[in-house]
Amino acid sequence: MQIKIRPRWSLLENQATPESVYHQRRDILKKLGIAAVGLPLSTNAHAGLFDFISSSQQESVDHRRQLSGSPSSLSNSTLSLTPEDKVLHYNNFYEFGTDKSSPAIRAEKFITDPWKVTIDGMVNKPFSLDYDDLFNQFSLEERIYRLRCVEAWSMNIPWIGFSLRDIIKKADPQQRAKYVAFETLYDPKQMPGQASSRLGGGIEYPYVEGLRIDEAMHPLTMISVGLYGKTLAPQNGAPLRLVVPWKYGFKSIKSIVRIHLTDQQPPTTWNRLAASEYGFYANVNPNVDHPRWSQASERFIGQGNIFSSRRQPTLMFNGYAEEVASLYQGMDLKRNY
Repeated sequence: MQIKIRPRWSLLENQATPESVYHQRRDILKKLGIAAVGLPLSTNAHAGLFDFISSSQQESVDHRRQLSGSPSSLSNSTLSLTPEDKVLHYNNFYEFGTDKSSPAIRAEKFITDPWKVTIDGMVNKPFSLDYDDLFNQFSLEERIYRLRCVEAWSMNIPWIGFSLRDIIKKADPQQRAKYVAFETLYDPKQMPGQASSRLGGGIEYPYVEGLRIDEAMHPLTMISVGLYGKTLAPQNGAPLRLVVPWKYGFKSIKSIVRIHLTDQQPPTTWNRLAASEYGFYANVNPNVDHPRWSQASERFIGQGNIFSSRRQPTLMFNGYAEEVASLYQGMDLKRNY
């Protein structure tokens, strides 16, 4: 008899996606040839109770294309998913405005093809990828990750993409490389928040982020090119974004154009803007409050309207402690927030 031990990040049965919905979604993914890997996820003012996502937004035209990829083994792990329309219309992407509904509106005509992302720095084989390379050079898989925002709300999202380490290995990193730096596209004509301090929240653009090399090489760290079986929408970071599920969402930089390996800790946008509030690591930690609100619990955005969203305790490392806590052994996680 096989005995399965529930991982600490796994949800209880009454929190899981209904079985009929789960199997229907998996059947569709199989037909599309997308690998499904069920793995157990984050900006910068406290999310208000009265944030509202209109049901009329479901009627907007979806120009994203279906994805296909090499199949891989399926996992039995499931999470209760945030509805797709909420993932598409509740966004932090200050390049398109600071309120949650602005990115979906202002990014509607954002051009993501053609695209070019460069991998350089302390690597022996620097290279660039164009739009089609993102989908053709790597085996795509689905990963259901928790997304935890520093504003104390959360979602569960079925991302599609591949491990960041696949790109890093392809570039043949040098031993001296200790960090990986990321940079978002800088195009004020397309991204009005970059052209207006008022609209863009006073941020210095382009948006930049960074990870330690061991964090970047961890198998959970992902480059996403899609969600819910389709390519990413512009407001979700098309054509490629970083997803680091144990960190607050602002670490998951969107619309990346450069991945740069270095031996120096790179600057990061929110740490540069307010170092006392946003640390370099930004690991989800219920014991370290934001200076203006608690991180002990979160509002999960699920089925129903905003008033039916449930409040739940925040999990250490967003529920991924078993997988990633060893990366920070011996570190003071309150000091290194």
